[in-house]
Amino acid sequence: MEYTDQIKNRVKRMEGQLRGILKMMEEGKDCKQVITQMSAVRSAMDRTVGVVVSSNLVDCVLEADQSPEQTDELIKEAVSLLVKSR
Repeated sequence: MEYTDQIKNRVKRMEGQLRGILKMMEEGKDCKQVITQMSAVRSAMDRTVGVVVSSNLVDCVLEADQSPEQTDELIKEAVSLLVKSR
């Protein structure tokens, strides 16, 4: 799978958010603010996982000449990855 610039930018944004959280901790910021930022990163990660899994699933189905059973298996694997990421 080729990771698009959009996906890479999402990860870079999360990296920046994580660095910001660490800075907040080092500065002794209020825990509510830290938790709010941590929740934002978790939400961004969940959305990014969804984008990667769905893109990969589409690529796999389009590129492969597969039987309906194999396609069903790919879909089940994708759903499993999404569930596991939570």
